[in-house]
Amino acid sequence: MADRLTIIDFVEKYVGRYSSNTFLWEKKGGKWEPTTYAETRKEAYRIGAGLMSLGVQKGEKIALLSEGRNLWVTGELGILYAGAVNVPLSIKLEEANDLVFRIKHSDAKYVMTSASQLPKIRKILNDLPAVEKVIVFDELKEYADNEICINEIMRMGDSFLSEHEEMFVQRYRSVGPDDYANISYTSGTTADPKGILLTHRNYTANVEQAQSVIGVTPQDRMLIILPLDHCFAHVAGFYTMMSYGASIGTVPPGKTPMESLRNIPMSIQELKPTVMLSVPALAKNFKKNIEAGIKAKGPKVEKLYNFALGLAISYNKEGYNKGGILQLWKKPLMALFDKLIFSNVRQALGGEMKFFVGGGALLDIDLQRYYYAIGIPMYQGYGLSEATPIISANAPAKHILGSSGKVVSPMEIKICDGDGNELPVGEKGEIVIKGENVMAGYWKNPKSTAETVVDGWLHTGDMGYMRDKEFLYVVGRFKSLLISADGEKYSPEGIEESLVENSKYIDQVVLHNSQDPYTIALMVPNKDALKAFVKETAPGIPLDSEEAVKIMLNKIQDEFNSYRKGGRNFGAFPERWLPAAICVLPEPFTEQNHMVNSTMKIVRGKVEKAYEDRMAFAYTPEGKNIVNRMNISSLS
Repeated sequence: MADRLTIIDFVEKYVGRYSSNTFLWEKKGGKWEPTTYAETRKEAYRIGAGLMSLGVQKGEKIALLSEGRNLWVTGELGILYAGAVNVPLSIKLEEANDLVFRIKHSDAKYVMTSASQLPKIRKILNDLPAVEKVIVFDELKEYADNEICINEIMRMGDSFLSEHEEMFVQRYRSVGPDDYANISYTSGTTADPKGILLTHRNYTANVEQAQSVIGVTPQDRMLIILPLDHCFAHVAGFYTMMSYGASIGTVPPGKTPMESLRNIPMSIQELKPTVMLSVPALAKNFKKNIEAGIKAKGPKVEKLYNFALGLAISYNKEGYNKGGILQLWKKPLMALFDKLIFSNVRQALGGEMKFFVGGGALLDIDLQRYYYAIGIPMYQGYGLSEATPIISANAPAKHILGSSGKVVSPMEIKICDGDGNELPVGEKGEIVIKGENVMAGYWKNPKSTAETVVDGWLHTGDMGYMRDKEFLYVVGRFKSLLISADGEKYSPEGIEESLVENSKYIDQVVLHNSQDPYTIALMVPNKDALKAFVKETAPGIPLDSEEAVKIMLNKIQDEFNSYRKGGRNFGAFPERWLPAAICVLPEPFTEQNHMVNSTMKIVRGKVEKAYEDRMAFAYTPEGKNIVNRMNISSLS
């Protein structure tokens, strides 16, 4: 059995092995500056010792809110060397209650933050009486009484190490593999998301498991374009690359989210990564930009490009089965097209990219075929934060396009039906796993822990099947989850229940998002309440007139808008998951039409199947407007 390493053991091991290799790249003053493994550890020591000097005790929680940068990495390592627990927070959290809840619920006594995120913390600090100090990553002209610059923490660390080095070593050596390293919060359905407890061993075990399917070399460079609080970026990026002696770079943050996005292609051109982690939305965006560049070169080039692409796709098939005797004639042509066309196409991604690793949502097989054809395969993986997160992955050595990859080892996996019985190979059911990567539980939530981890088996809530004993196919959601285009997942029940409870005009609602541009609502209106509203606000207008129907539709829109800025329910849920389009349905969900089961729960799959046409219409410009022909028809 492998040694049960802590993250500290892990860092010591790989710094010892690769001390002079570059680990971190960061753009400073217009130039990409390298930081070696040894320098990374030294900064982690300084921060860890500085935290001890500040009074941080073993097991205390420190929230970290920052864009990806070197200090995110050394800040986390410093937290862990001090024996504390990191609580990584997403910079997407704008709503005050989202940040307040996580910082309070985690019992964080300290907050580490960048200057750009500091205003959020300052705004809510009065609601966080337990927070003793805010540690700022950047030099400011002035700090509030409870704020301190990270540089000052490092200076305190230097003094502590010169006087009490033994205490520091004793502290980090006292950390065990089952001690918590991280509380990673889910995107909750209400103001109460769940805090996933991940131990030191969860992380080091998952890196060992990841190595069973995917490998890189010490010469490889990864540009991390996903947020570092994202569990996938955290493990597949930060720790897995460290285990190979390879290096990681982070995209310079912009003053606005749009500027940060524009910094991605610039960083790719400058750093020339050999491997990247991606999610479908980014992969589609890269493809769009490449094809726009081809189109700009004129119809002849575009025609040749499309022919070469078709040829490569037909030759590659699903990757593992590419080529064959009947396809041999294509090889010299492909080599020629690769030299003439695809080698130039690859320059758009820096020119040195070997492959992507895709995570997050399910990945379109056509997108996989495209990247495979141009010579930068996108190997899809699957996981979730509760599994720290990697469960399966495709890799150069073994891959099947369209699959979620080879299951990592050592780890047990089974596919179960709704009653928890194991299903045979090829049958669809819930993906259930067991291994050292399974979370310790949900922080302060024994009920959800007991429901999710049963006898050591993690019930993922995702649906899939095994092609054989090695390859997993994830096909959707066993439980109801919204999945955005960038791979983030969100459970919709809280929003749905709130809409029905808080509005007399909404009887039933199902939210839908499966890697789509936005969330839509399939809603059943209370027609009597809407008619009463028209009578009250517009007496004299015939209730069966189109004018009356438009008033009803606008009232429904107002009810949904009450959860947006300025509305009475604003802040109850993250705005990005609120529906941007509403399908008003002509009849309720009932047992008779099989859209409600015997326990009176809505059967999402049947609702979505029945209203496929309405859903497709909701993703058109006409359908996005609530006053549209289909909605008018439902109320007429």
